[in-house]
Amino acid sequence: MDLTPRISKKILQLVEKGVMIPNPLTVDIGDDVVIGRISANGVTIYPGCRIHGRETVISSGVQVGREGPVTLEDCQVGPDVHLMGGYFHQAVFLKKARAGWGAHVREGCILEEETSCAHCVGLKQTILFPFVTLGSLINFCDCLMAGGTSRKDHSEVGSSYIHFNFSPDGDKATASLFGDVPRGVMLNQSAIFLGGQGGAVGPLRVNYGNVISAGTILRKDVLTAGHLIVGKTYREGAFPFVRDLYRGLARIVETNIRYLANLTALEQWYLHVRKETLREYDLGDLIYAGAREKLVLAKTERLSRLKAVAEKMPRSVEMAGGGEKGKAGKLELHQKIQAISDLFDSNMAPMVGIDQRESFLEELWNHQKTAGGDHVALIQSLPASLSQKGIRWLDAIVRELCGKAANLLPTLHLFRK
Repeated sequence: MDLTPRISKKILQLVEKGVMIPNPLTVDIGDDVVIGRISANGVTIYPGCRIHGRETVISSGVQVGREGPVTLEDCQVGPDVHLMGGYFHQAVFLKKARAGWGAHVREGCILEEETSCAHCVGLKQTILFPFVTLGSLINFCDCLMAGGTSRKDHSEVGSSYIHFNFSPDGDKATASLFGDVPRGVMLNQSAIFLGGQGGAVGPLRVNYGNVISAGTILRKDVLTAGHLIVGKTYREGAFPFVRDLYRGLARIVETNIRYLANLTALEQWYLHVRKETLREYDLGDLIYAGAREKLVLAKTERLSRLKAVAEKMPRSVEMAGGGEKGKAGKLELHQKIQAISDLFDSNMAPMVGIDQRESFLEELWNHQKTAGGDHVALIQSLPASLSQKGIRWLDAIVRELCGKAANLLPTLHLFRK
């Protein structure tokens, strides 16, 4: 048997194309990888890397595996992204995003421009807006984070932070919003800081400009802006626990619906704005398609998790005893969950705020003709009045969807605050 090492045909094609592979014999390129989806311009694949998946896209200037081996499967990687070491599956990385050694970034993630993760960061179903920075040894799944205006003024998650995304009742209807979509996409909001050695118990919301002190376990929404939040120490003890009571059901449902509404607004932002600005990327159309797919995955995930809670409601009614008001809300969710799902699968969002959207887009593209620059530079250069137009358009989508969902669930009294 001939044991002489051989370089695969795919690797030879990449080398001939101009991709830098310093040690080809240590690299594995899957048979399903499409060579035309890997740029020839400035891409480096370091020793020990494995790249698989027909949907994999690697744009210009990308470095894969500089700090350690990388496994890359069906990801769309934008220009000048550095994936230093770890496992990456069904995720999107936009221009100049970075992930350090030991990263574990799984399906449904979008890391937008100039986001940064230090070593050993775990993400799944996570969306980070431009400039957001994560320290080391972090688990930050099932959440969206925005805020900040530049690499020097960015939202940040301190080292050893956890977003607790699995409830004592055994469900994951726990997605949290750190910031929001309508204001966050405009790149002009105050940064959010989540202090190290802390955590957040999803689902919850945190407004812009808030600083959560180190060591704080956040358990409640922070809806005001510009505060320092210092968590209290909870008393020790053993307390009775009955699974599936869902005493805080209205809050869980409201936060999940708001998250879904924000995802829907982000879909419209990508469709009408990012689709155009991503075209300046090498292989930009493919990266845009990947991002849209991840947003669909994100909505599907959130709806499936909310459906799982709704399916438990008959049992919850049996377990609770309690008043008729609580029972009615639970049974209402159980009965109306398909209508809620249909609401977010509908074509309603493109019809909301059309006049505001068209006015914003017309001014945006006219502004681009004189301002120029990539997506980040373009959005940063928008006059405040134009940013507000965009915010009103996207906020109208969020409000309309939340309002219609509340009408389907009147007994839960959602969005009254």
